[in-house]
Amino acid sequence: MPAGGASALFQVINQMYLKSSAILTTKVGIADWAGAFGDATVATTMFDRLLHRAAVVGIDGPSYRLRSHQTQADTIRKGAKAGVC
Repeated sequence: MPAGGASALFQVINQMYLKSSAILTTKVGIADWAGAFGDATVATTMFDRLLHRAAVVGIDGPSYRLRSHQTQADTIRKGAKAGVC
């Protein structure tokens, strides 16, 4: 993430801190946020605000969004196999 983007996200989180609720989803693990933001201090400060009074839910499994694409690909494969035989 560009430095300006990390700074803007931090400002949003900082303004919401203790005033509002937020839902945040990411594929990037907590340990990798410092690298994603390019600044360990900014990442740590964001986590301090995000995780204070937070409920963290880890979801493991296939992507929900890719489910329809997978179904469509399976249908195409079945049709291709039926046409070849």
